[in-house]
This record gives sequence, C-alpha cells and structure tokens, in this order.
Amino acid sequence: MDKWLMSLKTATPQEGFELAIKLSQKGVEYTQPSLEIRKKLRPKYSTNADSLIAVTQVVAINYQTVAAANNYWR
Repeated sequence: MDKWLMSLKTATPQEGFELAIKLSQKGVEYTQPSLEIRKKLRPKYSTNADSLIAVTQVVAINYQTVAAANNYWR
C-alpha cells in the first residue's frame, strides 16, 4: 500500500469528517484488497440497513479520533 496518511491534523471539522471517511474506506481496502471482490459485495451491503448503520458507526469512531487529534478544532 502507498503511504497516504501523513497526519490526522485538519484545518476544519469538515476536513476532519472527510478524513474520517477516507480512514474508513482505507480500512475496508486493507481488509479486502481485491477490488473485484469489493465490487461484487457492494450491492449486498449497500441496500442493507444494518450494514449501513455499521458503516456510519465506523466513520463516527474515526471522526472522534480525528477530532481528538485536532483538539476539537479549538
């Protein structure tokens, strides 16, 4: 994998949220490196309410981490 994460510091909460989403996406990519398999599985989880809720939980946890790293943008 390419090194892409240089810092958790962001200028704004919006940038922090976008970083949290990116962290979540990268977590999936590291867990399942096959793009073909990820594309095959997407239709199943993209219409499942429990899967979508689980995704939002992962993003929220990552956002908490980014927010703490940025001293909650104070």
